[in-house]
Amino acid sequence: MAELNINLNRGLQLKNPVLTASGTFGYGVEFQDFINLEDLGGFIVKGTTLKHREGNPYPRMAETPSGMLNAVGLQNKGVDYFVGHIYPQIKDIQTNILVNVSGSCVADYVATAEKINELSNIPGIELNISCPNVKEGGMAFGTSCISAAEVVSAVRKVYHKHLMVKLSPNVTHIQEIALAVEAAGADSVSLINTLLGMAINIQKRKPILSTITGGLSGACVKPVALRMVWQVAQAVKIPVVGLGGIMSATDAIEFLLAGASAIQIGTANFIDPTITIKVIEGINSYLNENGFQSVQEIIGVI
Repeated sequence: MAELNINLNRGLQLKNPVLTASGTFGYGVEFQDFINLEDLGGFIVKGTTLKHREGNPYPRMAETPSGMLNAVGLQNKGVDYFVGHIYPQIKDIQTNILVNVSGSCVADYVATAEKINELSNIPGIELNISCPNVKEGGMAFGTSCISAAEVVSAVRKVYHKHLMVKLSPNVTHIQEIALAVEAAGADSVSLINTLLGMAINIQKRKPILSTITGGLSGACVKPVALRMVWQVAQAVKIPVVGLGGIMSATDAIEFLLAGASAIQIGTANFIDPTITIKVIEGINSYLNENGFQSVQEIIGVI
């Protein structure tokens, strides 16, 4: 086998570059019947907020050509529930477990990150400053250099392990946001979060989603995601984690070639719950077939 290890800084060492995207993999345990979670480079649990959130009203998902829209709205039972009930179930899984952290204000992000900082078997968080389907917070932080830097800087003061920041594609110059969060203390950036989209029921003459708009994901967003990963990888010095429409090993390899040090698989998990393992095997086969000794040899080569 080729060497698949990747170091994402501040102690986050991946056995391979394949992670799962938050919101598409539950808390990991939901996929244990399909794959060995310890074969993954890591998995990122669903969005976690300071307090319990019910999420948005139904309907909040819609299928689109080559993708899907979602407006779940970060439904979760809050960080204290995660610490008390979910963490004990997953803490001994021998891979990297990251928690996706979101909030409605800077203080919420800080308080949630502080609680997760105390969990010894969670080596990092993914700071979600880019969610397009919540009415407050979320994307508002991720579309301004000033607000993005403010929330990252505040969390950095209380969170002492790996800090990954998830970027929004719903901006004009994503490189500027990436540079702002790098300067504020991010250890890595992940991109892209979902694109803002909508769908309409022509019989009812109404939007399909209760929130009118939602986050677009799936194969249809890959060209946009790939372009943004390439742009950001050239702009920042910290590692870039690529996601958006990765449905196969070929897709994943494209992101690595564009400059991603690791990738996340999201919507594809709904179609094939074993896709992560197939992608790991596909990356290894590609490296072997092309004479590469390590995955690091292909990162950013274009």
